[in-house]
This record gives sequence, C-alpha cells and structure tokens, in this order.
Amino acid sequence: MAVPVRAQSAPQPAPAQSAAPAPSGPDFLTRPFGAMRPLSSGIRLSGAPVQGALLRGTAPRGVTALDLDGVKVPVAPDGAFLLGFNRDAPPLGVLTVTFADGQVVTEPLTVEPRAWRREFVAVAARGGVPSEAFMARRKPELEMIEAARARQSDSAGWRQQFIWPATGRVSGIFGSQRIYAGEPGSFHSGVDVAGTVGTPVVAPADGVVILAAPTPFSLEGNLLMIDHGMGLNSAFLHLSAIDVKLGDTVRQGQPIGRIGATGRATGPHLHWSMKWNDARIDPQLLVGPMAQ
Repeated sequence: MAVPVRAQSAPQPAPAQSAAPAPSGPDFLTRPFGAMRPLSSGIRLSGAPVQGALLRGTAPRGVTALDLDGVKVPVAPDGAFLLGFNRDAPPLGVLTVTFADGQVVTEPLTVEPRAWRREFVAVAARGGVPSEAFMARRKPELEMIEAARARQSDSAGWRQQFIWPATGRVSGIFGSQRIYAGEPGSFHSGVDVAGTVGTPVVAPADGVVILAAPTPFSLEGNLLMIDHGMGLNSAFLHLSAIDVKLGDTVRQGQPIGRIGATGRATGPHLHWSMKWNDARIDPQLLVGPMAQ
C-alpha cells in the first residue's frame, strides 16, 4: 500500500518580538558571505548569523581568547577565525571576547531561523531496537568517526572560497526532515548530489585526510573525511572508491574519490556534510549556487 507523503516547507517559529518571515534557503545562497561588519569589541564578522551558517571573522590586536556559547573559538595569528551555527541553533548566541588586559566583552548575536523543508508521512517510522549484530558493527565505526574529528591539522583550507566537490542534480538539501505520524525523524545532515557511479569527487578546499574508511561502514559506506583546519571538516559518504589515504594533504580541486551507492543509499550520489566543532554546517551556504 502506498504511504501518503505531504511535502511542506514549515518555518521555525520566529521570536515573539519579530513578525518578519523566516528567511528561505535560496535567499541565503545568494549571500554566503558579506562585507565585514564591526562589533563593539572590535570583532569584525563576514556573513549573517543564521542556522547552519559559517561566518568568517577577524579579531583586533589584544584579543587573547574567543568563546561562542561555551565553545572555544581558535584564532589564527593574524586574528582570523570561524564561527559556526548548528542547524537548530537557538535564537541568541553569545560571543565572549577576552583581552590581554583582562577585559571581557560579551557580544550577543541574533541567530536568524530558517524555513526547513519537511515531509509529513501518515505512518510511524520503521525502526525498532537495533540488533546486537548491528550494534557490534556500528560501535567501532562511530569510534573511528569520533577519533577522526578529534584530529586537528594546521591546514589553511578554511580560508579558501569552497567549491562544489561534484556537480549534478542536487537531490537532497541540508536540514530537511520527515515527520512520521507527528514524530520528527532525523534531519538531513548534508547536501546530496546525484551522479553516476564512478563520477570523480574533488576536494572542496585544501585539507588533511583524517579518515579513509578501510572497509564500507554500515550506514555511510565508503567514508572519507577531510580536516580543513580551525575546527572545520568535511565528510563524503557512499563513495564507490577512495583515492587518498589517511594523513594525505589534499589541494582544492584534487580528485579524492568517486561517487557511489555504498552503505545505506537508494541510488548513486555524493552526500557531503560539514561540521565546525560540533555544529552541523550547511555546505550550500559556503559554495553558493552550482555552476553546471
């Protein structure tokens, strides 16, 4: 029996003091970064604080530490840094700026909500308790992913303008979610690009390989992860082949793998996801519209 599915773009509720509609994805894709704007502390940010967004910033001389909502923000010797906002970031973030003379300045950052695509399904999600056999396989996979994200490199790829790792039809967008009989499922953590098996995948920016799965993972299939520095990393899922190895330094545009359908995938595609520390980042906000 066919399962009825109703697609809907359902905006997150806006703060009570604002009646403005939540901004949509396409609007943000036209402005991934903007002019540097100064804050009272002298911090300058490029881009708008938005759910799923990555901002670039510069700190004035004399700043010794930055902290975003309790998370330490690495700062380069020239004062450059990144700030990332999770898909479900709350409406207010606090950037704490510490100066060499002991002065501490707190900068409130209003985080704009986004309208996430939702699909409403009339039946409960399939699932249940994972089998012991699955969990026995899954546990070391998760440990490898966690260990990879703990690796820090001195890559300067985070400074670059990112490029698409593959081109084709965008078949899945960041943040989309299915609602099963009123219960929300997991949101989509990256962007999907459909393609034929064997289509090359290139590095979206310079980086260091922090994970090249030795065998296909149960969900991700052939998984490749690259650290771009300053807490920012990319993951590439479902590959048919991985063309680099752990510890390799890669350059932007360098072939790193090939599109596939390994792991839990319904067809050949590249799933590209990004994280800044623990925040899930929307890759499309970094690269903008795809040039076909």
